[in-house]
Amino acid sequence: MSEKINEKISEGATYAPPRQKAQVVERGEFVFSAAHLDHGHIYGMCGSLIDAGGVLKSVYDPIPERAEGFAKLFNCALARTEDELLSDKETRLVAGAAVTSERCALGLRVMDAGKDYFTDKAPLTTLDQLAAAKAKVAETGRKYMCYFGERLHNEASVLAGDLIAEGRIGRVIQVLGLGPHRLGAAGRPDWFFVKENYGGILCDIGSHQLEQFLFYTGSDDAVITSSHIANYNHPEYPGLDDFGDVHLVSPDGATGYFRLDWFTPDGLQNWGDGRIFILGTEGFIELRKYFELGQKGSHGSNLYLANGAEETYINAENTVGFPFFGQLILDCLNRTENAMTQAHCFKAAELAVLAQVNATELTGRRV
Repeated sequence: MSEKINEKISEGATYAPPRQKAQVVERGEFVFSAAHLDHGHIYGMCGSLIDAGGVLKSVYDPIPERAEGFAKLFNCALARTEDELLSDKETRLVAGAAVTSERCALGLRVMDAGKDYFTDKAPLTTLDQLAAAKAKVAETGRKYMCYFGERLHNEASVLAGDLIAEGRIGRVIQVLGLGPHRLGAAGRPDWFFVKENYGGILCDIGSHQLEQFLFYTGSDDAVITSSHIANYNHPEYPGLDDFGDVHLVSPDGATGYFRLDWFTPDGLQNWGDGRIFILGTEGFIELRKYFELGQKGSHGSNLYLANGAEETYINAENTVGFPFFGQLILDCLNRTENAMTQAHCFKAAELAVLAQVNATELTGRRV
């Protein structure tokens, strides 16, 4: 793993947006640590917690070289064991990016140690894990939060939520999401191609999309009406879903459709042309999250809005920032739920798992 945060948009597995200082606490008020660095998102997660005023005390990873590189980048201590990290009395929260299927077990250990847990997406891979996580939250009163970076770490996505809350497009009645990603198979670990480990495409990157549907529609539940998975063009990785899609509907009738795939071509400047289309009763918003197609070196965080009074384009870079991370720190200190409710986090995880386990296989695999 690289010893620096990757601000280039060519590779999604290690990408983190440019750092933005947004301190909500004084130095030393909120101490956290990091454990299990199996996915590069841990760099962006920890960087933004530091930018919000958190102090990263220590890191543990079973691969010493990986932990050493991380410790060098963030100037934090090396924990010799996971138990050493979890027993530290100053540490209030543990951020982790373990193998996806192992994230819940890590979270249970973190909460048993009396600390809040902040995991990379997907936060878990099975309904049994979800039940265990819910039970442990109820037992300990600790938080089990998830890094849904496609919303939380993109300013256009953040701004869209603000504009919807202002009523600029009326009631949201449909959300359409496109989540293409570059596979970059040569740089992926072996576990990434094992279904039991990564959870499947709808559980993995689909969790981003399902979380956004709940957030933008203001829904606390939804029903998956259909879902599909396939391996169209990667027979050398029989456990990989290289395509997936989901239809869903909320209790008040808002609908959603999401398409995920690993078919971003090498000629594209970005790891994936991620877009969201949000239809309201009084207007619509389109998010072109990471770049403008056909414009080399273009910026991201592009928002387009039309309603009864205006048709406008907003580049949201360096405007609203990434408030989730500061809100999470304050939630941990004050035991509030302003960054994200626990119910919201668990519902997004549940929908992702249900979409995956009930998906129709389109290519006749037996995996």
